[in-house]
Amino acid sequence: MDSKNLILTITVCVGILVGWNYLADHMGWIAKPDPAKPAQQQAVQQPAEQQGAPVPPTAPASLTPGIFTPSEGRAVTVRTPLYTAVLHSGGGVLKSFELRKYRVMVAPNSGLVNLVDETTAATAPLGLLINGQPSWSTGRWTLEGDDLTLAPGQAGSLRLRGEVDGLRVERELRFSADSYLISERMSLYAPGESARTVRVAFTTGASTASVGAGGSYDPMRIGWSLNGKFNEETSASDLSSKGVAGTGNYGWAAAMSNYFMNAILPADTEGLTLKGRLQSDVYRVALERPDTLANPGEAKTLELAYWYGPKDRILLKNAPNNLAQSIDLGMFSIIAVALMWLLDFFHAYVGNWGIAIILLTVVIKILFWPLTAKSYKSMEKMKRLNPLIQKIREKHANDKETMNKEIMGLYKTYGVNPASGCMPILVQLPVFFGLYQALMTALELRHSSFITYLPGTDWLWLADLSTKDPTYITPLLMGATMFIQQKLTPAAGDPMQQKIMMLMPIVFTFLFLNFPSGLVVYWLVNNVLSIAQQWMMLRKVEA
Repeated sequence: MDSKNLILTITVCVGILVGWNYLADHMGWIAKPDPAKPAQQQAVQQPAEQQGAPVPPTAPASLTPGIFTPSEGRAVTVRTPLYTAVLHSGGGVLKSFELRKYRVMVAPNSGLVNLVDETTAATAPLGLLINGQPSWSTGRWTLEGDDLTLAPGQAGSLRLRGEVDGLRVERELRFSADSYLISERMSLYAPGESARTVRVAFTTGASTASVGAGGSYDPMRIGWSLNGKFNEETSASDLSSKGVAGTGNYGWAAAMSNYFMNAILPADTEGLTLKGRLQSDVYRVALERPDTLANPGEAKTLELAYWYGPKDRILLKNAPNNLAQSIDLGMFSIIAVALMWLLDFFHAYVGNWGIAIILLTVVIKILFWPLTAKSYKSMEKMKRLNPLIQKIREKHANDKETMNKEIMGLYKTYGVNPASGCMPILVQLPVFFGLYQALMTALELRHSSFITYLPGTDWLWLADLSTKDPTYITPLLMGATMFIQQKLTPAAGDPMQQKIMMLMPIVFTFLFLNFPSGLVVYWLVNNVLSIAQQWMMLRKVEA
């Protein structure tokens, strides 16, 4: 192997670490809907009889009729230990949904997270469209019940009756003090003596501000489950221009961030039409049922549920329609789940997520210790072979084929792997990305601190392990430890290779500047432990 191949090997190592998401997306390893082929084409390819219902044509992804123009009514408040919700009795749409256990910022005086702010409320979340008519701005509604205040373990309901597009509508909304799930039982009545064909759509939405999304590592998005598989669209430009639309078996659809979501969960998932758009800074979602026949004299009953709240792993386990799927752990989900289990285990004993990450790093380092040691020994052999390799290069400078053949023979004779320096990084990549996904989606780490203030100051430091280090101290220290590692690592014989290896600390430092500080802490501690291991092995070699 000549110097070009060695350089290529190291470049691939850096490229994989820096651009894994771009590479995986390009290669098709990450499932993502094709904007040019909406999701309805995936479902239409299946025979209608296999889906259990005829597939209606997909309507344009337009939600314009959803602008909130209230009918007569008043505000109704539902208070539970988890949230305070305010609904409008004229149709039952949400005006506010304030989470009582989550704040917008780290500061203790920061406001509570409100999943339905003024902007979101204008698009009528928790609303119904009946035959394209917004139920909240037509007809008159009556409310059965009053403000609800629920203690732990209690449940309560509100019943609303109204008339939309000549149909009588009844909504029964059931709230629980111990869950963010809101259940609905809706009944439709066709007056007169003729049956009516009815198409019902359920709506929700969220804004970037309302769910606390922000930055490239916590993008606002629209997510959904189609035929049991998780899908999402994060491109604001695509959602504004084309939106997402499709017809198929949808288990749920939501406007969400890494930590919060406003979701619709239909009881009957077959033959639904999904519409999602970004309009007026609100990510809007609607699930529309196929045509339903309402016969006179009998009620047509539909059931569904909504989730307005955090993406809490424990609570979502009991949510219907596999809503826990909304916590996307990526292609290394098995590793991410195992790492989160270990983090939970350590946190239960030490009570600090930063220390738990350090303990997790020690465990991972112990597991990879033999591999790292073997890699270091191989690099030490490479260092000793460098004079011989240099002589072969000089001898066959004009015959690349012979030069490469003799160098490879030399490697084989002495049992040396020329890519050994890169192997530990490659092997640890699944762990790195698994931990990345775990830390990015773990609600437990949101606003969880390691060292709240910079020692001797009142400056916030590692007060939120889910966001970047505001002082950039940890990524700079991480880069410094990588530089020390390179100095302790046996130098490669090729000067160009040495230069590339010395660039890696700079590349990684810039890459980690905006990474979640919890991930930077992991890599920093891992580097410190690696330096200790290399120093021990260096002393052993010298002895």
